[in-house]
Amino acid sequence: MGGAVSRLTVLGSCGAWPEAGRACAGFLLEHNGFRVVLDLGYGAAPRLFAHCRDGLPDAVIVTHEHPDHCADVSALGRVWHYTVQAGEPSARLPLHCTPGTVRRLEAMEPRPHPETLFEVHDLAEPADIGPFRMTPHLLPHHQPNFGVRLTAPGLTMAYTGDTGPSPRLADLGRDADLFICDATLRTQPPEPRYLMTAAEAGHWAAQAGARRLLLTHFWPGTDRPAAAEEARARFGGEVLVAEEDLTIEL
Repeated sequence: MGGAVSRLTVLGSCGAWPEAGRACAGFLLEHNGFRVVLDLGYGAAPRLFAHCRDGLPDAVIVTHEHPDHCADVSALGRVWHYTVQAGEPSARLPLHCTPGTVRRLEAMEPRPHPETLFEVHDLAEPADIGPFRMTPHLLPHHQPNFGVRLTAPGLTMAYTGDTGPSPRLADLGRDADLFICDATLRTQPPEPRYLMTAAEAGHWAAQAGARRLLLTHFWPGTDRPAAAEEARARFGGEVLVAEEDLTIEL
């Protein structure tokens, strides 16, 4: 891709399991020709391949090991093995993830082992990923989950993965051009909290001073327009709703 192109494409917007015609968590971030995948849950791989017809992504980030965020990384590994490694056997795709993610992938496909397909990096460590500086933020969830902040000259994007409410969200999304936030719940459950409502996503986007908010990880059957209105009541910037194949210019 030529020119100074920066865009985000939604590959999947559901939490837990995919609704008919949708997919679970997945995003494709493109900046100046570099493509990084953020999560790749159930059903997200076909959409990734549709948007990468001229090649595979350059790197993958998986926020945590739940399968609605990482199951289709196995499909990506198979494509990598049978296409890229067929011509360059030592080539590995950079994968920044938690150790539990690798164990999940190994359980699905032990041969070839994920570490022969992917150049695995611990997501807990900040890293340079192509043009981006990636900074992880540990957030409350049922499994270790890292929100990620990706910065490049003229661009800041933040993504929560799955999370309960936390003051760390204000730092994660500080002045971000786009803040992608978990909006799973319709009502607040009892403590402890490991997921958020759309209203809470709006609150933390406002605390962060983000410019735009993208709500995602909707529980199947959620009234998405209603969720967006709840977020708008807390956040004065633009509120977007994740829909499969939606592309956002950054």
